[in-house]
Amino acid sequence: QVQLVESGGGMVQAGGSLRLSCAASGSIFSINPMGWHRQAPGKQRELVATITRGGSITYADSVKGRFTLSRDKNTVYLQMNSLKPEDTAVYYCYVITGREYWGQGTQVTVSS
Repeated sequence: QVQLVESGGGMVQAGGSLRLSCAASGSIFSINPMGWHRQAPGKQRELVATITRGGSITYADSVKGRFTLSRDKNTVYLQMNSLKPEDTAVYYCYVITGREYWGQGTQVTVSS
């Protein structure tokens, strides 16, 4: 079984920064892909950033240059700089170990 716990969400003014953390426990390994999705009200979940088993990182075009994903063993981080109101969403951490596992999500709210 796999458990993921996100933290670091909150409220911030436009232009500010937040750092999200996701700690995974259970039967996972450092080669398992991990990353972040987000979902805003009325919208579908979208990929924010992901890191593959080879260590390559993919970002959504909307966050390139502003967000940075990093990983330390089974903890993944999302450093979010220059936040915009359109970044407001619930951010979900995930890991793939034959199937998808998701955290409960953490709310990020960016005010104008």
